Amino acid sequence: MTAASDPITSLQNPLIRQIRKLHQAKERHRQGTFLLEGTHLVEEACAVGYPLQQVLYTADWQARYPNLADRLPQQAAAFRQVSPEVLKSTATTVNPDGVIATAARRPQSVDSSLISLGLAVERLQDPGNLGSIIRTGAAAGVNGLWLSADSVDIDHPKVLRASAGQWFRSPLQVWPSLGDGLSRAQAAAAQAGSPLQVVATTPTAAMDYWSLDCCQPTLFLLGNEGSGLSAPLLAAATQTVKIPLAAGVESLNVAIAAALLLYEARRQRTSLAD
Repeated sequence: MTAASDPITSLQNPLIRQIRKLHQAKERHRQGTFLLEGTHLVEEACAVGYPLQQVLYTADWQARYPNLADRLPQQAAAFRQVSPEVLKSTATTVNPDGVIATAARRPQSVDSSLISLGLAVERLQDPGNLGSIIRTGAAAGVNGLWLSADSVDIDHPKVLRASAGQWFRSPLQVWPSLGDGLSRAQAAAAQAGSPLQVVATTPTAAMDYWSLDCCQPTLFLLGNEGSGLSAPLLAAATQTVKIPLAAGVESLNVAIAAALLLYEARRQRTSLAD
C-alpha cells in the first residue's frame, strides 16, 4: 500500500485524469480497470476480498466511516485523500458520498459448469436492468447468469450500483456466443444424467410460465424488450413459455420478467422440498 500525506486538490492531476477516463467503456477495456462508486460498493468489495487499486476519499468521508477507512489501506494498493471537488470530478453520480475506488476488471473466461437454475440474456442494453437482474439472480439463488457479448458493459458504473453490491458475488459470464454456451451446458448436463431444459419466453407460446415444471435443471432465455430473442436462440429452446399481459401491454421490463421466472422456479423448488 502506498499513501500520500498531502490531499490531491488539482483536477488536472494525472491520476485523476486517468480515473475520469474510466467513465467510458473503451477506457475501462483499455486500462483493464473499472470504477466503484460509494461506500456500499467499496464495503462489498472488501467483504469478498476483491483487490482494489486506487481508493480516493475525502476527509469528511473518513470521519464518517473510520472503521472502513482503517481497513482499506490493507485492501488497496493506494489510499489517497482528495478534495471534495476532485472526488466529485471522478464520479459519475451527481452527489458522490465521498469515496471511489478502482479495481482490475474480472477475467472474461467462460465456464460450462452444471446449471441448476440459470438465466441467459441476449442483447441487453440498459445498465440498470442488468444490475437489477444480477441482484435478483443472487436473491433467487441462480448458479449461472449469462450475457451475450453485444450487451451492455458488465462493469458499467450503473450496473454495479444497481446490483447493490451483488456484482461481486454473481456467477456472471459474457459469452461470445450464447448458442455455444447452451450447447456446452446441455452436453455437460446430459453427461451428468440431469438434462437441462432451456426455456425461451415468447408471447406466442401456448404455456404460461407458472405451468412449467421448474424443479429440474432450468436455464431461462430472455431478449431485450425491443426485439426479443434472436431466431437461433429461440430455436435452441427446449420449452417456450409466455408471461401473460393485459390487453394493450406489449412487453415487460426484462428485469421484471427475470424476477417472475426465477421466483416461480424458487417457489416450485421450495414447495417440493417441503
